[in-house]
Amino acid sequence: GNESLGRVIIELFMDMVPKTCSNFITLCNGKHKERINGRKLYYKNSKVHRVIQGFMIQMGDFTNGDGTGGCSIYGKTFDDENFKIPHAKYCLS
Repeated sequence: GNESLGRVIIELFMDMVPKTCSNFITLCNGKHKERINGRKLYYKNSKVHRVIQGFMIQMGDFTNGDGTGGCSIYGKTFDDENFKIPHAKYCLS
């Protein structure tokens, strides 16, 4: 539905994954100058397109709106920085 379910608070680990954090911060604040197909690289007004209760939330596909798109400030994709932070409950990864 369209009802608010609360707030998501995200901790960033700039010391461990600086490129990933910079990408996320820039997509949150919308300050990246380049556009893709005329669209600003910006999470504002992007949809939560999938929620699996007790497991994950998928959101931020500002290109297609359904989880099949997306782009980074570095291009279509960029290499993983490391895997030192394990995928865990309450962990954005």
